[in-house]
Amino acid sequence: MKRDVVLAPAPVLSAPAAAIEVVDDHVRSVCSDLLDTMRATAHSVGVAAPQIGVPLRICCVDVTGHPKTRTCHGELVIVNPRLVVSAGTARGREGCMSVPDLTGDVTRAEQITVAGLTPAGTEIEIHTDDFEARALQHELDHLDGLLFVDRVASARHLHTRRVYRPD
Repeated sequence: MKRDVVLAPAPVLSAPAAAIEVVDDHVRSVCSDLLDTMRATAHSVGVAAPQIGVPLRICCVDVTGHPKTRTCHGELVIVNPRLVVSAGTARGREGCMSVPDLTGDVTRAEQITVAGLTPAGTEIEIHTDDFEARALQHELDHLDGLLFVDRVASARHLHTRRVYRPD
């Protein structure tokens, strides 16, 4: 089910999300809702559970077909994701459904490895780079209570979004 996206400054967006003890039907339902929300929102390449008002460590990412994509693992849904390794840095423009009127220039790792669980409860490890790495790091930040605006170096790295169409 597509859910409404929570907008900043909602408290759920600035608090660390809770780790999941057991991947059960409730967790799988949140995973499904995350995918539905991402798929139904134009230009979305990811969403984290706090963005739909659920303070749990779950996120999804899919950069398929995005022009900046170099490496693509398709639809990823990760429970309790954690950054294992990162290397290199690059600055790039980011936007967020929870901050619809702004974009920002954010420095992130260029290559990363993320580990976690699938919605079935099996362990996964994803090695990726460039845009997919940026998208995953953006969603991991949501799980730690951070927005991209918390990562910009200064106000001059924030930009008014030219066009935003949530649906």
